[in-house]
Amino acid sequence: MNAKERVLTAFAHQEPDRVPVNYLANSGIDQRLKEHFGLASDDSEGLRQCLGVDFRHVWPPYVGPKLHEDIPERGIKVDRWGIHRRWVEHGSGGYWDFCDFPLRDADEETVANWPMPDPDLFDYSVIPAQCKEHKGYAMCFMVHGDLINENGMLRGMDQALMDLVVDDPAGLLLASRRLAIELEMIRRVLEAGNGSIDILWIGEDLGTQDRPMVSPEIFEKHILPRKEKLVNLAKAYEAKVMIHCCGSSSWAFEDFIRIGIDAADTLQPEAKDMAPAYLKKTYGGRLAFHGSISTAGPVSFGTVAEVDEYCRNTLQIMMPGGGYCFAPTHELQDNSPTENVL
Repeated sequence: MNAKERVLTAFAHQEPDRVPVNYLANSGIDQRLKEHFGLASDDSEGLRQCLGVDFRHVWPPYVGPKLHEDIPERGIKVDRWGIHRRWVEHGSGGYWDFCDFPLRDADEETVANWPMPDPDLFDYSVIPAQCKEHKGYAMCFMVHGDLINENGMLRGMDQALMDLVVDDPAGLLLASRRLAIELEMIRRVLEAGNGSIDILWIGEDLGTQDRPMVSPEIFEKHILPRKEKLVNLAKAYEAKVMIHCCGSSSWAFEDFIRIGIDAADTLQPEAKDMAPAYLKKTYGGRLAFHGSISTAGPVSFGTVAEVDEYCRNTLQIMMPGGGYCFAPTHELQDNSPTENVL
């Protein structure tokens, strides 16, 4: 099988020639892996080939004006949505963390006038060439399409959650504006892909480590209808849908299956009701799985032998009957020894 056939076979709950592999990593470990293989620092494709990765991504570059200015005197980077990020160092590397939350106290009028990227200002003409370049791989288009996280990046997580409890008009308008833009981007990307894009990869973090982040009523009222719009659009172009969902999130999986989501990503095994055996027994054959290799377990803190045993045990549970893609629960973290990742 080629990579595309391998992934789609797994998504169809049949056993491929081998389990599909995916790779996601923070910048620190990514650079160490490239050094290990003697690759240039920007040779991400070469690294994916070395690791036997079956997935590739398409993305239309933004070609419009800069909508929000950076704040260099504070080291703040501001993206096209107006999200503020600052670099935070830690013991084994660093990451860009969200800060400032410029729409925390915004009213409806402020949100309505907040500059956001126009779907017209992305270059979709590059999508066919990207698909052609990676022909034979499972092609993904990743758009979060979420309500909580990206609203939280602009309003703060506490306010983003409170918005859903009290139906705050400003918070709900922010989510609706973002979703409308992303839906139009997805439509144009899938149209440009002309059947070559296999997976729409969306997201919504719904769990803490041991319980849901929101009530069933809020999930049904605010979150699930938005997800259904994304799923219906993908299905209109015969694309599969995979959802990134951190924490204890299996409580939502029956609803995911009902609205047509094909696969769940992340699958943190330490969280409640997220162990591979539980997921396979409860949802196997109805929902494909992508993840389950913990970035907070042996890969970060164990020996090579412990990592090997851990991964083999996960495969023994998840492989039978297909429906599994071998991948980390999130991006591999910088504190992961290179030999453990390999």
